[in-house]
Amino acid sequence: MTQLQEEIRRMAEEKNAVILAHYYTRKEIQEVADFIGDSLALARKAAETEADIMVMCGVHFMAETCKLLSPGKKVLVPDVEAGCSLADSCDADDLRRWKEEHPGYTVVQYVNTTAATKALTDVVVTSGNAKKVIDQLPQDAKILFGPDYNLGSYINSVTGRNMELWQGGCHVHERFSVDAIAQLKKQYPEATVMAHLECKAPVLAMADVKGSTADMLKYAQQHEPQQYIVATEAGIMHELERTCPDCEFIPVPPEISEGTVGCQCNECQYMKLNTLEKLRDCLRDEKPEVTVPADIAKDAVKPIERMLSMS
Repeated sequence: MTQLQEEIRRMAEEKNAVILAHYYTRKEIQEVADFIGDSLALARKAAETEADIMVMCGVHFMAETCKLLSPGKKVLVPDVEAGCSLADSCDADDLRRWKEEHPGYTVVQYVNTTAATKALTDVVVTSGNAKKVIDQLPQDAKILFGPDYNLGSYINSVTGRNMELWQGGCHVHERFSVDAIAQLKKQYPEATVMAHLECKAPVLAMADVKGSTADMLKYAQQHEPQQYIVATEAGIMHELERTCPDCEFIPVPPEISEGTVGCQCNECQYMKLNTLEKLRDCLRDEKPEVTVPADIAKDAVKPIERMLSMS
Protein backbone atom coordinates (compact mmCIF):
# COMPACT_ATOMS: atom_id res chain seq x y z
CA MET A 1 0.00 0.00 0.00
CA THR A 2 1.02 3.59 -0.56
CA GLN A 3 1.54 5.95 2.37
CA LEU A 4 -1.81 7.59 1.64
CA GLN A 5 -3.60 4.23 1.57
CA GLU A 6 -1.98 3.27 4.88
CA GLU A 7 -3.10 6.58 6.39
CA ILE A 8 -6.67 5.90 5.28
CA ARG A 9 -6.67 2.40 6.75
CA ARG A 10 -5.23 3.66 10.03
CA MET A 11 -7.85 6.41 10.25
CA ALA A 12 -10.67 3.98 9.46
CA GLU A 13 -9.59 1.71 12.30
CA GLU A 14 -9.27 4.59 14.73
CA LYS A 15 -12.75 5.88 13.91
CA ASN A 16 -14.38 2.43 13.66
CA ALA A 17 -15.30 3.19 10.07
CA VAL A 18 -16.03 0.74 7.27
CA ILE A 19 -14.99 1.68 3.72
CA LEU A 20 -17.27 0.50 0.90
CA ALA A 21 -16.15 0.59 -2.73
CA HIS A 22 -18.33 -0.06 -5.75
CA TYR A 23 -16.86 -2.21 -8.52
CA TYR A 24 -16.72 0.87 -10.76
CA THR A 25 -14.45 2.97 -8.54
CA ARG A 26 -10.74 3.49 -9.10
CA LYS A 27 -8.37 0.59 -8.51
CA GLU A 28 -6.63 2.35 -5.62
CA ILE A 29 -9.99 2.95 -3.90
CA GLN A 30 -10.91 -0.73 -4.20
CA GLU A 31 -7.52 -1.70 -2.76
CA VAL A 32 -8.18 0.21 0.46
CA ALA A 33 -11.83 -0.82 0.94
CA ASP A 34 -13.21 -3.24 3.52
CA PHE A 35 -15.85 -4.43 1.06
CA ILE A 36 -16.13 -4.25 -2.74
CA GLY A 37 -19.37 -4.94 -4.55
CA ASP A 38 -22.63 -3.72 -6.09
CA SER A 39 -24.54 -0.97 -4.31
CA LEU A 40 -27.23 -2.92 -2.45
CA ALA A 41 -24.86 -5.73 -1.47
CA LEU A 42 -22.49 -3.17 0.03
CA ALA A 43 -25.25 -1.48 2.01
CA ARG A 44 -26.46 -4.82 3.37
CA LYS A 45 -22.93 -5.97 4.23
CA ALA A 46 -22.12 -2.74 6.04
CA ALA A 47 -25.38 -2.97 8.01
CA GLU A 48 -24.15 -6.26 9.48
CA THR A 49 -20.98 -4.68 10.90
CA GLU A 50 -20.45 -2.91 14.23
CA ALA A 51 -18.96 0.13 12.49
CA ASP A 52 -19.98 3.60 13.68
CA ILE A 53 -19.22 5.20 10.31
CA MET A 54 -19.80 4.04 6.73
CA VAL A 55 -17.90 5.64 3.87
CA MET A 56 -19.60 4.87 0.55
CA CYS A 57 -17.18 5.24 -2.34
CA GLY A 58 -19.72 5.13 -5.12
CA VAL A 59 -22.47 7.59 -6.00
CA HIS A 60 -24.99 9.51 -3.92
CA PHE A 61 -28.01 7.20 -4.13
CA MET A 62 -25.82 4.34 -2.85
CA ALA A 63 -24.99 6.35 0.27
CA GLU A 64 -28.71 7.01 0.75
CA THR A 65 -29.37 3.27 0.59
CA CYS A 66 -26.73 2.74 3.30
CA LYS A 67 -28.51 5.28 5.47
CA LEU A 68 -31.90 3.64 4.85
CA LEU A 69 -30.59 0.26 6.00
CA SER A 70 -28.47 1.69 8.84
CA PRO A 71 -30.30 4.78 10.11
CA GLY A 72 -28.29 4.93 13.33
CA LYS A 73 -24.90 5.10 11.62
CA LYS A 74 -23.09 8.08 10.14
CA VAL A 75 -22.79 7.77 6.34
CA LEU A 76 -20.09 9.70 4.50
CA VAL A 77 -19.15 10.16 0.84
CA PRO A 78 -15.80 11.35 -0.53
CA ASP A 79 -17.53 13.67 -3.04
CA VAL A 80 -21.14 14.79 -2.68
CA GLU A 81 -21.17 15.69 -6.39
CA ALA A 82 -20.83 12.02 -7.36
CA GLY A 83 -24.32 11.53 -8.77
CA CYS A 84 -25.86 9.06 -11.22
CA SER A 85 -27.24 9.83 -14.67
CA LEU A 86 -29.74 6.99 -14.31
CA ALA A 87 -31.07 8.10 -10.93
CA ASP A 88 -31.21 11.69 -12.17
CA SER A 89 -33.31 10.66 -15.18
CA CYS A 90 -36.38 10.05 -12.98
CA ASP A 91 -36.68 12.12 -9.84
CA ALA A 92 -39.53 12.01 -7.34
CA ASP A 93 -41.56 14.67 -9.16
CA ASP A 94 -41.20 12.75 -12.45
CA LEU A 95 -42.36 9.53 -10.84
CA ARG A 96 -45.25 11.22 -9.05
CA ARG A 97 -46.57 12.58 -12.36
CA TRP A 98 -46.09 9.21 -14.07
CA LYS A 99 -48.07 7.47 -11.33
CA GLU A 100 -50.89 10.02 -11.62
CA GLU A 101 -51.09 9.27 -15.34
CA HIS A 102 -51.34 5.52 -14.63
CA PRO A 103 -53.68 4.94 -11.66
CA GLY A 104 -53.82 1.36 -10.43
CA TYR A 105 -50.31 0.44 -11.66
CA THR A 106 -47.70 -1.29 -9.50
CA VAL A 107 -44.51 0.82 -9.40
CA VAL A 108 -41.26 -1.14 -9.77
CA GLN A 109 -38.06 0.89 -9.67
CA TYR A 110 -34.47 -0.12 -10.24
CA VAL A 111 -32.35 0.34 -7.11
CA ASN A 112 -30.43 3.07 -8.99
CA THR A 113 -32.84 5.75 -7.77
CA THR A 114 -32.93 8.41 -5.07
CA ALA A 115 -34.48 7.79 -1.67
CA ALA A 116 -37.28 10.23 -2.51
CA THR A 117 -38.10 8.20 -5.63
CA LYS A 118 -37.98 4.93 -3.70
CA ALA A 119 -40.49 6.42 -1.25
CA LEU A 120 -43.05 6.48 -4.09
CA THR A 121 -42.28 2.92 -5.17
CA ASP A 122 -43.97 -0.40 -4.41
CA VAL A 123 -40.89 -2.60 -4.85
CA VAL A 124 -37.32 -2.01 -6.00
CA VAL A 125 -35.18 -4.46 -7.95
CA THR A 126 -31.53 -4.95 -8.83
CA SER A 127 -30.23 -6.09 -12.19
CA GLY A 128 -29.50 -9.42 -10.53
CA ASN A 129 -32.98 -10.10 -9.14
CA ALA A 130 -35.33 -8.09 -11.39
CA LYS A 131 -36.69 -11.14 -13.24
CA LYS A 132 -37.23 -13.08 -10.01
CA VAL A 133 -39.16 -10.21 -8.42
CA ILE A 134 -41.26 -9.46 -11.51
CA ASP A 135 -42.12 -13.16 -11.89
CA GLN A 136 -43.73 -13.05 -8.42
CA LEU A 137 -46.12 -10.22 -9.29
CA PRO A 138 -49.60 -11.22 -10.55
CA GLN A 139 -49.66 -11.98 -14.25
CA ASP A 140 -52.40 -9.43 -14.82
CA ALA A 141 -50.60 -6.70 -12.85
CA LYS A 142 -50.14 -3.42 -14.67
CA ILE A 143 -46.59 -2.30 -13.99
CA LEU A 144 -44.62 0.92 -14.29
CA PHE A 145 -40.92 0.07 -14.53
CA GLY A 146 -38.14 2.63 -14.32
CA PRO A 147 -35.88 4.34 -14.66
CA ASP A 148 -33.70 2.08 -16.86
CA TYR A 149 -35.40 1.44 -20.20
CA ASN A 150 -32.86 -1.17 -21.32
CA LEU A 151 -33.23 -3.27 -18.17
CA GLY A 152 -37.01 -3.01 -18.34
CA SER A 153 -37.05 -3.97 -22.00
CA TYR A 154 -34.92 -7.03 -21.28
CA ILE A 155 -37.18 -8.09 -18.40
CA ASN A 156 -40.22 -7.69 -20.67
CA SER A 157 -38.56 -9.95 -23.24
CA VAL A 158 -37.75 -12.77 -20.81
CA THR A 159 -40.96 -12.66 -18.77
CA GLY A 160 -43.55 -11.98 -21.48
CA ARG A 161 -44.68 -8.91 -19.58
CA ASN A 162 -45.74 -5.64 -21.14
CA MET A 163 -44.54 -3.22 -18.48
CA GLU A 164 -44.70 0.50 -19.17
CA LEU A 165 -41.08 1.68 -19.29
CA TRP A 166 -39.49 4.96 -18.26
CA GLN A 167 -37.10 6.30 -20.91
CA GLY A 168 -34.00 6.49 -18.72
CA GLY A 169 -30.52 5.11 -19.21
CA CYS A 170 -26.99 4.90 -17.84
CA HIS A 171 -24.61 7.21 -19.69
CA VAL A 172 -21.90 4.52 -19.56
CA HIS A 173 -23.86 1.51 -20.78
CA GLU A 174 -25.64 3.53 -23.47
CA ARG A 175 -22.26 4.13 -25.14
CA PHE A 176 -21.54 0.47 -25.92
CA SER A 177 -22.20 -0.45 -29.53
CA VAL A 178 -22.67 -3.60 -31.58
CA ASP A 179 -19.87 -2.46 -33.89
CA ALA A 180 -17.43 -2.26 -30.98
CA ILE A 181 -18.19 -5.82 -29.89
CA ALA A 182 -18.15 -7.15 -33.47
CA GLN A 183 -14.69 -5.70 -34.02
CA LEU A 184 -13.38 -7.24 -30.81
CA LYS A 185 -14.93 -10.59 -31.73
CA LYS A 186 -12.84 -10.55 -34.91
CA GLN A 187 -9.72 -10.07 -32.82
CA TYR A 188 -10.73 -12.59 -30.15
CA PRO A 189 -12.97 -15.16 -31.88
CA GLU A 190 -12.93 -17.60 -28.93
CA ALA A 191 -13.84 -14.99 -26.33
CA THR A 192 -17.02 -15.08 -24.28
CA VAL A 193 -18.98 -11.82 -24.41
CA MET A 194 -20.38 -10.55 -21.11
CA ALA A 195 -22.76 -7.56 -21.02
CA HIS A 196 -24.57 -5.71 -18.26
CA LEU A 197 -28.37 -5.59 -18.47
CA GLU A 198 -28.22 -1.78 -18.65
CA CYS A 199 -26.85 -2.15 -22.20
CA LYS A 200 -29.10 -1.69 -25.23
CA ALA A 201 -30.96 -4.69 -26.67
CA PRO A 202 -28.70 -5.11 -29.78
CA VAL A 203 -25.66 -5.28 -27.48
CA LEU A 204 -27.34 -7.82 -25.19
CA ALA A 205 -28.25 -9.90 -28.23
CA MET A 206 -24.53 -10.36 -28.90
CA ALA A 207 -23.72 -11.39 -25.33
CA ASP A 208 -23.14 -14.95 -24.16
CA VAL A 209 -23.50 -13.89 -20.51
CA LYS A 210 -26.09 -11.25 -19.57
CA GLY A 211 -26.50 -9.98 -16.03
CA SER A 212 -25.36 -7.71 -13.25
CA THR A 213 -21.74 -6.87 -12.54
CA ALA A 214 -21.77 -9.46 -9.75
CA ASP A 215 -23.19 -12.05 -12.17
CA MET A 216 -20.30 -11.48 -14.58
CA LEU A 217 -17.76 -11.79 -11.80
CA LYS A 218 -19.35 -14.98 -10.51
CA TYR A 219 -19.48 -16.51 -14.00
CA ALA A 220 -15.78 -15.89 -14.62
CA GLN A 221 -14.86 -17.27 -11.21
CA GLN A 222 -16.82 -20.48 -11.76
CA HIS A 223 -15.59 -21.33 -15.27
CA GLU A 224 -12.33 -22.52 -16.74
CA PRO A 225 -9.79 -19.79 -17.62
CA GLN A 226 -10.64 -18.16 -20.92
CA GLN A 227 -10.94 -14.83 -22.70
CA TYR A 228 -13.80 -12.48 -21.94
CA ILE A 229 -15.04 -9.41 -23.79
CA VAL A 230 -16.61 -7.24 -21.09
CA ALA A 231 -19.33 -4.65 -21.73
CA THR A 232 -19.71 -2.75 -18.49
CA GLU A 233 -17.92 0.07 -16.69
CA ALA A 234 -14.16 -0.45 -16.82
CA GLY A 235 -13.67 -0.34 -13.04
CA ILE A 236 -14.80 -3.98 -12.79
CA MET A 237 -11.62 -5.03 -14.58
CA HIS A 238 -9.62 -4.71 -11.34
CA GLU A 239 -11.74 -7.21 -9.43
CA LEU A 240 -12.05 -9.54 -12.43
CA GLU A 241 -8.28 -9.65 -12.88
CA ARG A 242 -7.62 -9.92 -9.14
CA THR A 243 -9.94 -12.89 -8.59
CA CYS A 244 -9.43 -14.59 -11.99
CA PRO A 245 -5.70 -14.06 -12.73
CA ASP A 246 -5.57 -16.84 -15.34
CA CYS A 247 -8.28 -15.25 -17.50
CA GLU A 248 -7.90 -12.48 -20.05
CA PHE A 249 -10.44 -9.67 -19.90
CA ILE A 250 -10.91 -7.30 -22.83
CA PRO A 251 -12.96 -4.17 -22.04
CA VAL A 252 -15.34 -2.91 -24.71
CA PRO A 253 -14.59 0.76 -25.49
CA PRO A 254 -17.36 3.33 -25.87
CA GLU A 255 -17.07 3.37 -29.64
CA ILE A 256 -14.84 1.58 -32.10
CA SER A 257 -14.02 2.18 -35.75
CA GLU A 258 -13.34 -0.47 -38.36
CA GLY A 259 -9.73 -1.58 -38.11
CA THR A 260 -8.97 0.22 -34.83
CA VAL A 261 -9.11 -0.81 -31.23
CA GLY A 262 -9.82 2.66 -29.83
CA CYS A 263 -9.60 3.74 -26.20
CA GLN A 264 -10.04 0.68 -24.00
CA CYS A 265 -12.07 2.47 -21.36
CA ASN A 266 -15.71 3.25 -20.79
CA GLU A 267 -15.81 4.95 -17.43
CA CYS A 268 -18.39 6.56 -15.19
CA GLN A 269 -17.30 10.14 -14.62
CA TYR A 270 -19.17 10.21 -11.32
CA MET A 271 -17.58 7.05 -9.89
CA LYS A 272 -14.17 8.44 -10.75
CA LEU A 273 -14.82 11.51 -8.60
CA ASN A 274 -13.92 9.25 -5.69
CA THR A 275 -10.18 9.65 -5.04
CA LEU A 276 -7.85 8.64 -2.23
CA GLU A 277 -7.30 12.26 -1.26
CA LYS A 278 -11.05 12.89 -0.96
CA LEU A 279 -11.50 9.63 0.94
CA ARG A 280 -8.82 10.66 3.44
CA ASP A 281 -10.33 14.10 3.87
CA CYS A 282 -13.87 12.83 4.41
CA LEU A 283 -12.66 10.37 7.04
CA ARG A 284 -10.62 13.05 8.77
CA ASP A 285 -13.39 15.68 8.75
CA GLU A 286 -16.32 13.23 8.89
CA LYS A 287 -18.05 15.02 6.04
CA PRO A 288 -19.73 15.28 3.58
CA GLU A 289 -22.41 13.37 5.47
CA VAL A 290 -25.46 11.92 3.70
CA THR A 291 -28.79 12.00 5.50
CA VAL A 292 -32.35 11.10 4.50
CA PRO A 293 -35.33 12.98 6.00
CA ALA A 294 -37.26 10.74 8.40
CA ASP A 295 -40.56 10.99 6.50
CA ILE A 296 -38.89 9.92 3.25
CA ALA A 297 -36.79 7.21 4.91
CA LYS A 298 -39.89 5.65 6.47
CA ASP A 299 -41.44 5.05 3.04
CA ALA A 300 -38.23 4.51 1.07
CA VAL A 301 -37.11 1.50 3.09
CA LYS A 302 -40.40 -0.36 2.48
CA PRO A 303 -39.83 -1.24 -1.21
CA ILE A 304 -36.32 -2.43 -0.33
CA GLU A 305 -37.66 -4.68 2.41
CA ARG A 306 -40.32 -6.02 0.05
CA MET A 307 -37.68 -6.83 -2.55
CA LEU A 308 -35.54 -8.64 0.01
CA SER A 309 -38.54 -10.73 1.06
CA MET A 310 -39.14 -11.67 -2.59
CA SER A 311 -35.56 -12.47 -3.50
